[in-house]
Amino acid sequence: MDNIFEVVDKGGRKVYLSKERWRHIRLFHLDVESQEEIMETLRNPDNIIIDGRENVENFYKFFKHKSQKSKFLKVIVKFLNGEGFILSAHFARNIK
Repeated sequence: MDNIFEVVDKGGRKVYLSKERWRHIRLFHLDVESQEEIMETLRNPDNIIIDGRENVENFYKFFKHKSQKSKFLKVIVKFLNGEGFILSAHFARNIK
């Protein structure tokens, strides 16, 4: 799998963004404009919510320059064997 970047999250774990997942984000979530927004959200999130049903962690970061409706970048990460893989990223109105 070809990865675009690797970043260490707030908890010290490696997280990867693959080319395929970046294409998905850019195709379906046009408001996510840069990989830097995703990296910043993982390095310094405002909140992390573990979703046990889906077995993922949701990282949230507030960006004030976004539209009034959706300001929190939500990065969805699945962890396997201590390493994380970004599934998707999109802006949300609030933290859920």
